Amino acid sequence: MENKVSESYIEGRNPVIEAFRSGRPIDKLFILDGCNDGPMMTIKREAKKRDVFIKYVAKERLDQMSQTGMHQGVIAYAAAYEYSELDDIFELAESKNEPPFVYILDNIEDPHNLGAIIRTANLSGAHGVIIPKNRAVGLTSTVARTSAGALNYTPVVKVTNISKTIEELKSRGMWFVCADMDGDLMYDLNLEGSIGLVIGNEGEGVSRLVKEKCDYIAAIPMKGDIDSLNASVAAGVLGFEIVRQRMRKK
Repeated sequence: MENKVSESYIEGRNPVIEAFRSGRPIDKLFILDGCNDGPMMTIKREAKKRDVFIKYVAKERLDQMSQTGMHQGVIAYAAAYEYSELDDIFELAESKNEPPFVYILDNIEDPHNLGAIIRTANLSGAHGVIIPKNRAVGLTSTVARTSAGALNYTPVVKVTNISKTIEELKSRGMWFVCADMDGDLMYDLNLEGSIGLVIGNEGEGVSRLVKEKCDYIAAIPMKGDIDSLNASVAAGVLGFEIVRQRMRKK
């Protein structure tokens, strides 16, 4: 799956409009707060059609971000890799004659964590990673580097709403387990079959609404003096418990 494109800031009204119209994957837009002239309204319409997150900022913020000094009130952040579709995950699982296995990330903000989880997902045999469009890191060059090449083989899907996506995947025969220290010991859970592993935000964990959609809550046994693991480490521990249980079936 060779889907790499160059990551960059796209500055200026016409370049941003052309990027949208050419189909370039845009992660988010930074727009001067209060600017509503004709070209800017065109940009906003294009962003709305593609469900691109818009952040309204002060001119000083745009000036800080700008690499050319010619932002004209708008900077678009283009992804380093193209995103996949949900069907790509199921097609990959079918091609390997395996029940689907996905990682769902609930607002991971650190690009190093996202890259590490994508790497872990690939090595654990997962068929894809699902991330939200808003309030989370996208496929930046840091994510690509940290994934150590896994982005070339592991589909990453960006969705508008994690809870609704879980509902959709349940209708396709999947069930879900999330990581939380107040859950049942992971060794006591049946983690086989068509499964989605939900990993929460670095600070707040899995959100309440997403947790309510999960079928099981899994706790990782810990013996130290602090009470939580890094998100990417938790993803690895639980992901390879799923691998262990799947291997019992062979």
